[in-house]
Amino acid sequence: MTLKAVLFDMDGTLVDSESVHFTCWNDILAPFGVSYDEDEFCQRFSGRPTLEAAIEVVEQYNLSVTPQWLVQAKYDAFEEFVLTQLPALMPFAKEILHKVKQSGLKMALVTGSARLEALPILKGYGFYELFDCVVTKDDVQNPKPAGDPYLLALSTLGISAEQAIAVEDTHTGVTAATNAKVAVVAIPNKHTLEHDLSLAFSRMDNLQQLWQWVQTKL
Repeated sequence: MTLKAVLFDMDGTLVDSESVHFTCWNDILAPFGVSYDEDEFCQRFSGRPTLEAAIEVVEQYNLSVTPQWLVQAKYDAFEEFVLTQLPALMPFAKEILHKVKQSGLKMALVTGSARLEALPILKGYGFYELFDCVVTKDDVQNPKPAGDPYLLALSTLGISAEQAIAVEDTHTGVTAATNAKVAVVAIPNKHTLEHDLSLAFSRMDNLQQLWQWVQTKL
């Protein structure tokens, strides 16, 4: 394998944002008398498209609003949150991003989040400029778990799937990269330990282990 690029997921991989997503969802659903336990919610919805989650919630609780209304309310709440406070970084995230950049490898961010959700986080931490391209759900017709976001990243970077690895933490993300024929390193977080990550070629405990592996490919 000739490694030329590392393609990073964001939520749950670089930033511990699942708790923020959960808080936004619970705040939006509270007026409807709906509340979730954080572990239950994150196990159920981490990595899944926002619209898919909204459809499931509306149907389960027979809500009087449309899934599209819920999606927009959630985006608005998350955008407002990250403008004033950033989700915590995952262990070693800042260090490893800079090391991969300094190694000369290309880097892309491939996220299932909307652009208005992702950019405040990336720019707030000074990460945006590190990436050679940033692909969000808004940039493709079919977001994760479809392979389209990864295919767009590969095309933008001008490389083949065999020259890249993806770094993901959820079943949805691993599936998306696999659908694009990109080999995946799975690094689950506390909310995704029980996800089916069997399509990944390697499962690691943290980003530091990823960097140790990447160095063997330089």
